[in-house]
Amino acid sequence: MKQIKKILIFSISIFFLLSCKKDKNLSLKYLDEYILKESAFFNNTLIGGLSGVDYTNGFYYFIVDDGNDPRFLKAKINIENNKITNIKFYNVHHLKDTISTFYKNNYFDLESIFVDENTNEIHFVSEGNIAYNKPTFVFKTDSSGNFIKEFPLPKTLSHIQNMKHNATLEASSKSANSKGFWVAMEGVLKSDGVDPTFTETNSPIRLTYFDKQTGKATKQFAYQLEKITKPAKGDVNLNGVTAILEYEENKFFVVERTYQNGYDVYGNIIRVFKAEVTESTTNCIAIDSLKNTKFIALKKTLIFNFESIKDKLAHGFIDNIEGITFGPILKNGNNTLLFVSDNNFQKYGKQLNQFILLEMTDK
Repeated sequence: MKQIKKILIFSISIFFLLSCKKDKNLSLKYLDEYILKESAFFNNTLIGGLSGVDYTNGFYYFIVDDGNDPRFLKAKINIENNKITNIKFYNVHHLKDTISTFYKNNYFDLESIFVDENTNEIHFVSEGNIAYNKPTFVFKTDSSGNFIKEFPLPKTLSHIQNMKHNATLEASSKSANSKGFWVAMEGVLKSDGVDPTFTETNSPIRLTYFDKQTGKATKQFAYQLEKITKPAKGDVNLNGVTAILEYEENKFFVVERTYQNGYDVYGNIIRVFKAEVTESTTNCIAIDSLKNTKFIALKKTLIFNFESIKDKLAHGFIDNIEGITFGPILKNGNNTLLFVSDNNFQKYGKQLNQFILLEMTDK
């Protein structure tokens, strides 16, 4: 019996060491870019404002950030020889009230989407509008966009006066164990720290886990934002989280977007970090303010900087990346990641419906 226990412990130890080594060697490799023309229409609706994406049961789901007509698209993406060859849209669903007044009563600035692979229920994150005193919220619908329920936010995310405009809930991800989901703030709560600038600062955003069975937030962790690396050319210099993806339990890809005006189309710097909740990471769901509190944030490592592939892109720049999801598995067995940009319907100048395909590899 003792011998069996020793063998079992040894086997578990080897598995753990191999898993750690695999994660340590994890890297992302550029495969392809695909640009969807800016005047593309589907079912009489303009395709643009793609601020979130999810890949479930063979289909891609895109959220369209259009406050006047909030909607989502269902599509398939054909990938051959590691290249995106075609994007075919199948459905567009408009979020409109039928038996409830939920859509009428809330301000829609949709930023993220994911689909439950078992129920096909669609989950959304809206950042609201702090300038107009409209709160951020998380909710789900059926597969046609009919409202089902709103999820109650924890106390730490329930005070609109503690949030900054365009810096509220932005990103979401299904949990790797399918037992819940995560949502992330784009920016820093007023009570938690300061906005990132050109030097190192205390700039934590909050990453919150919701239990699927109860629908309630049960834990929350802090993630420190990076400083801004390029000198200012204008009066807008921002950095925040635009997308997250849990790729293993408590391990995430986190997309940080720096935007600076004055650089024309080159104002975005997009970086992907590998971040992890460890045993020592502080659960801050009951901590009202992180500004004067000792805490341990997620451990993070830069894994990919889109600046490194600008010369491979058709227009020579990376746009406003706001979505990340798993893509299909390649012939070599490796996973893919799909990134999508929000072109803001060209309201602020030249922007792209840009899709970037990366491969997850072990060095």
